[in-house]
Amino acid sequence: MEFPLPAAARQYVADHLHEDPAQLALQARRFPSLPVPDLVRQIQARQKARTKLPEWANNPDLIFPPALSVEQASSARTAAFKANLVSGERLADLTGGFGVDASYFARQIPEVHYVERDPALVAVVRYNLEQLGQSNIICHASDAVSFLKNTDQTFDWLYLDPARRDTAARKIYRLQDCEPDVLRIMPLLLHKAQRVLLKTSPMLDIEQALLELKQVRRLWVVSVDNECKEVLYELGPEPAVDPERYTVNLLRNGQQQEFRLNKAREARAISRYAEPQQYLYEPNVAILKAGGFRSIGTAFELLKLHQHSHLYTSDVLRPEFPGRIFRIIAAERYDGDALRAHLGPEARAHVTTRNFPDSVADFRARTGIREGGDLYLFATTDLRGRPMVLVCEKSN
Repeated sequence: MEFPLPAAARQYVADHLHEDPAQLALQARRFPSLPVPDLVRQIQARQKARTKLPEWANNPDLIFPPALSVEQASSARTAAFKANLVSGERLADLTGGFGVDASYFARQIPEVHYVERDPALVAVVRYNLEQLGQSNIICHASDAVSFLKNTDQTFDWLYLDPARRDTAARKIYRLQDCEPDVLRIMPLLLHKAQRVLLKTSPMLDIEQALLELKQVRRLWVVSVDNECKEVLYELGPEPAVDPERYTVNLLRNGQQQEFRLNKAREARAISRYAEPQQYLYEPNVAILKAGGFRSIGTAFELLKLHQHSHLYTSDVLRPEFPGRIFRIIAAERYDGDALRAHLGPEARAHVTTRNFPDSVADFRARTGIREGGDLYLFATTDLRGRPMVLVCEKSN
């Protein structure tokens, strides 16, 4: 694709940015002088970037790669979070992709090396960085291993987000299946840098990763609006015996919920149990992913509803709790008529099941309760092992 886009091509993208790409492709004959298939791909990629990279999606000067590269790129919020974890004079992003992480690292680090094995993608990123005015990023068309073996430089930080798709484009997440294989090249990484920041899939089991990586100093579980997005591991020559686990939930309003734990504190924490009281607490997904099933309750002086539910209660509001907080209106049996009596004629509510015999779909089929409304139903198990449903309203 031509860089920059000619004026007519830019105008086409601007005029059709909010239209259906499939329909645009069918109408290509209306614009015989334009490379419509390429421009439709630009539109499709910008649409995918609209939420995760709004600043880039709204910049008409940038060129976008195929939509898959945009899907795999970090969001602006997670990239900014990662950038605040690093420091020093020189960093190399060894799996550069669309260049989002490198762009944000370069706001913190004076010299950033962007390394990407796809030459076409390197050309796009080099052009985009020029448009963004980021002259402190040096682009390299190379794979991670070749770059490290052929450079005389050392780095304060290396960053890797290994490719998590196999040759058939299926998603994978085991460390040894990703490219590059961090386990295999660990000696080379630590020879070139004192610190390595590794991003992994949220599907990868943390305990297994700690066992395999061995060199972990600390880790972060990062979620965005209560959806777990990535787990970050800081690797170094002096690993921690029990790495600290930082959980972060980046909220839509710009705030973030934080909680930290490690295995030792989690093991020492003793849960106390009770029947539902005035408030219900649901930890955010980052805490649960990090294994904070007991220490979160003790940290905020909360009582657990059941050993396996990971829902908490109290009579005193804990507004600083890192998760969702609800006021309990009623505790009902698992009965459609009893529950619908709280919901009005529309019979709508948001439903969550925790340690409960039925899925949300089964719950809705059995009770006839549809999605929506202002009330929240938590289908769970009481201290006696019996199904119960808590009727709640949001408190925060």
